[in-house]
Amino acid sequence: MDLQKHAQQPDTTPRSTELRASDADRDRIVELLHDAHAEGRLTADEHAERVEGALTAKTLGELERFIQDLPAAHERRAAPLSAPGRPAAGVFPVDPDDSVVAVFSAAARKGRWRTGRRIHAYAVFGSVEIDLSEALFDHQQVMIKAFSVFGSVEIRVPENVSLRGTGGGVLGAFEVVPQDSPDDNAPVIYVDGWAILGSVEARPKRGKLVKDILDRVQRTVDRSMRKHLGH
Repeated sequence: MDLQKHAQQPDTTPRSTELRASDADRDRIVELLHDAHAEGRLTADEHAERVEGALTAKTLGELERFIQDLPAAHERRAAPLSAPGRPAAGVFPVDPDDSVVAVFSAAARKGRWRTGRRIHAYAVFGSVEIDLSEALFDHQQVMIKAFSVFGSVEIRVPENVSLRGTGGGVLGAFEVVPQDSPDDNAPVIYVDGWAILGSVEARPKRGKLVKDILDRVQRTVDRSMRKHLGH
């Protein structure tokens, strides 16, 4: 009898849509709404109304309703493999492989370039842009040390890498939009440093993917096909 009563007890485990939303969840939805507005999928009024609603949403289900009629809501979402918040000790060299410095000026690293394991960025009354969306990654982990004093450091990464941030701001803004790649072989980019009366910002660049990962996947598929066909 006790077993029968136990079996009839309702399942009180909350569904995923009923879970409380975090600030990172809200930021993700707002970013998707910004992209939809830029693409012309939402009018200015629709965009403003949905952003306001997303910022006050309390559950994941409430958040998803703001993008349910957008293509982003129907993209295949693989379960993310969480990258560690901080790199292991001794992974990175003490000295940088590359330094980007802007003092009362502007400096950039973008296009097709090879990243080292450690990159330093200094913006003093200037602006630094580091765009990794087309970069070649020779190392699986990359550390970017960013320091901004009355300046700005802007970092853009591909969509299929993992991104972590551990810096801070003093009368400034240090913002890193974290993401996890579904590929455990994908690069992991750590952004650290300080923004003092300035800004440091790191976020994914939508539509950009690490070509090396795609090439590796294609080679794996080709090998499997050749093996299956007996070649």
